[in-house]
Amino acid sequence: MSKVAIVTGSAGGLGKGIAERLANDGFNIVLQDINEDLLLETEKEFKEKGFNAVAFKSDVSIKKEQVELVQFGVTEFGQIDVFVNNAGVDAVSSFLEIDEKQLNKLFNVNVYGTVFGTQAAAEQFKKQNSKGKVINACSIAGHESYEMLGTYSATKHAVRSFTQTAAKELAKDGITVNAYCPGVAKTKMWDRIDEEMVKYNDDMEPGDAFEEFSSAIKLGRYQEPKDVANLVSFLASEDSAYITGQSILTDGGLVYR
Repeated sequence: MSKVAIVTGSAGGLGKGIAERLANDGFNIVLQDINEDLLLETEKEFKEKGFNAVAFKSDVSIKKEQVELVQFGVTEFGQIDVFVNNAGVDAVSSFLEIDEKQLNKLFNVNVYGTVFGTQAAAEQFKKQNSKGKVINACSIAGHESYEMLGTYSATKHAVRSFTQTAAKELAKDGITVNAYCPGVAKTKMWDRIDEEMVKYNDDMEPGDAFEEFSSAIKLGRYQEPKDVANLVSFLASEDSAYITGQSILTDGGLVYR
């Protein structure tokens, strides 16, 4: 019987790359996103490639909708085996300009979404009496805090902390909880960061921030979705059964911990 993976925020970007890799690994895939149009496009694309994939539009920051997402996966495929808390949002601003709106938005999606997704998945794994896997989206910003990305960095530090706590508490149930920590990828998120950075530095032009960050990568290139997907594939496999509570850097040599 094919295993089942739910990947949140998988209509595009790194999440789509992760979902596609897991589909190639033989998983049945539940695609999730709040962007319904893009989500349905991705579902159509996956089905055209022969993947067994279904789509579910929801808001990860709402606990009830995370529970419904898991139940949808169970209804469609009979069980779930892997839950990837990939959905995330960013914000660029100076520390003194951080406001309630920014804090609420980023913590709701990045932190609440991860907590609620982990809870919903863990309850289902326990109900199934199976050794499930939760895989969270952390970041290099979960290991080091960056200027102009203060709130984003704080949320990713929180993800790393909750990954450790959940791993410790759920180990007795045979559930592992780990996280992947991407670096600098040419995604729409980085396009937005680039665009916003220009507003705060008169000497910068669009693309400069991305170039500055990516030029420091020791392996000499920016990250591609497959680089992250390769790690998630490993964490979703039985080969990682003895690993839990870890937030693993996959950044080409940028942050060292």
